[in-house]
Amino acid sequence: MIHTIEHTDSILQIKVPLPFPLRWVNSYLVSGSASYTLIDPGLHTPDAQQLWLAVLSERGIAFEHIEQIVLTHHHPDHYGMAGWFQERTGAPVLLSEAGWQQAQLLWGEDQPMSALILRLFARHGLDATGLEAMTKHMDGFVQWVSPQPQITLLREGPVRLGDRVYEAIETPGHAEGHLCFYDAEAEVIFCGDHVLPQISPNVSFLPEVEANPLGAYLSSLREVSRLRVKMAYPGHREPWPLFGERAAELIRHHEERLALMAAYLREPHTAYEVCTATFGAQLSTHQLRFALSETIAHLVLLEAEGRIRLQSLAPAESADSDANANAEVIRYIAVS
Repeated sequence: MIHTIEHTDSILQIKVPLPFPLRWVNSYLVSGSASYTLIDPGLHTPDAQQLWLAVLSERGIAFEHIEQIVLTHHHPDHYGMAGWFQERTGAPVLLSEAGWQQAQLLWGEDQPMSALILRLFARHGLDATGLEAMTKHMDGFVQWVSPQPQITLLREGPVRLGDRVYEAIETPGHAEGHLCFYDAEAEVIFCGDHVLPQISPNVSFLPEVEANPLGAYLSSLREVSRLRVKMAYPGHREPWPLFGERAAELIRHHEERLALMAAYLREPHTAYEVCTATFGAQLSTHQLRFALSETIAHLVLLEAEGRIRLQSLAPAESADSDANANAEVIRYIAVS
């Protein structure tokens, strides 16, 4: 695989390897007259570290030439190497306030988001065996985002990347606080994971973060689909020109999935049962985490629209884990 692609005189794409089915995440070096902006440096793994050292050496870029590290969002495959780079460059790491808050919940002291997610999954039908595997899975991410960077908060509005000024646009759904960076004059956008070619960005429900993430995502897609874009630089897969068309495709995709889930719920089911019916039963723990969170996000929107309602069941049969103890499992049914 070719790991670097020079798209323009100022935009270099770097494919940073991932130990997941996605295989790589896109990072971008945006050059200015005297320095570089680094966008989304990737997950902190030995392979990623080795690649970055090779790329910088081949390009003659010293660490001190990187003036800032800009993150579209806080997910580990984008955020993970930010602290490693900050230690070597002294550069500020820019992230939205909502992204910074979630990073603290996910990887800060005691990782409070892990317990919240486990309780959420227990209420939605994941059994004790699944919860045990999920606990180990979530604990494993800390190594991939360490060391933690010191964050400079980035808000909507103008932001300089290289020598050009972009507009930071908040685009919720895939991640609360997700930012896209849009150059209206050049009709160029760095879109992170908000809009991706060929694959559908995950839209997860996270407790105490976003009440209706899929609703927010669909609304944001309608807004950004109106932007004039000649080239979009995504977090995964290759840069492509048909940004607005792809945003519209993603809206249709989720509308179709909502209809399928509502039809399945003519009989009552837990979110876990809806998840396995939609995504299959042979998911790895990594895949299940995102599939179940996305299923819950769809059910939340269906309930908000009055198309389904929830039912409470008896307390979970097993109390082998703190997450499952005294949990009341819920299921959903379509509103006739």
